[in-house]
Amino acid sequence: MTCFSFETEGIALPQGAWAKTHRRTLCWQGKELFACTQGEFRPYLYPVFSPAGFMITTESPADHPHHNSLWIGTDHLHVRMPVSEDLFEEYTYCFYLNQTFQGRSPGRILETAIEGIEKSSTHYRIVQTNEWRGPAEWAADDGRVVANEVRSFDIKPGEQWHVIDIQSQLLPTEWDFTIGPTRHAYFNVRVSESMRVNHGGTLTDAEGRFGGNAITGSTSDWVDYSGPVGRKNTAGIAIFPYPDTVGTWYTYDWGVFTANPFCTTQKLLRVGECLTLKYRLIVHDGDEKTVNISTLYGNFLKEIEGG
Repeated sequence: MTCFSFETEGIALPQGAWAKTHRRTLCWQGKELFACTQGEFRPYLYPVFSPAGFMITTESPADHPHHNSLWIGTDHLHVRMPVSEDLFEEYTYCFYLNQTFQGRSPGRILETAIEGIEKSSTHYRIVQTNEWRGPAEWAADDGRVVANEVRSFDIKPGEQWHVIDIQSQLLPTEWDFTIGPTRHAYFNVRVSESMRVNHGGTLTDAEGRFGGNAITGSTSDWVDYSGPVGRKNTAGIAIFPYPDTVGTWYTYDWGVFTANPFCTTQKLLRVGECLTLKYRLIVHDGDEKTVNISTLYGNFLKEIEGG
């Protein structure tokens, strides 16, 4: 019996028109979990639903239109373009914003392939292939493809929380590059407006700190953002970076939190090398204490350590 469906939404357009973006929705037992959406500048997950069916992220808020729900990206990607046998120039690309920022025109992350596989009645895997393509420039009218990415999602839905493991494997194409230092990277979530701290939400971490100012700059094991979602209900989302994905948190009371491995360091990636970053999401109903995020994190460590 097939328990999952993963289908592209139909969009009614006038004859001869075509859509620049698309959305493919994953359902389990008839309930929507999330959709893989290709926007104009990047692929992202939107909408994202709690087990009870509440939408917990926002797609493109007016204050930060590049905050696309649940997304991956980075500013300050520096490509080492050879100019002689032993010299190179740095071409700097921005894969984070939708407009020119600090002199850098926006690049695009474009999905080139996607496949879904039902592993069991409670486990579904999505593998997405993306191109990281820079803006139009001299000798590259369509933009240079500076990196290829394989992004995978392993989804295990449940009645009180969904587990989503996300892995991003980034590979240079023809040129070495560095990422960072930058505060705009790498794994990001923008929660629904109703869940913001100033609307009654709670932003907390593994050390018991509360609020964006207290958590930003830390290396806490996990961060959870929970808040009101309608009809006196609460839902939230927690991020567990894998132990080999070291990073710094950027968190804000107005609705965004980011796990950033490039905040204070620069990562060099040479052609032929692969950068792998992994995160676990817990999408849950109730608040952090209701689902006991600390216990779920302990179970997560035992699981990945084979215990």
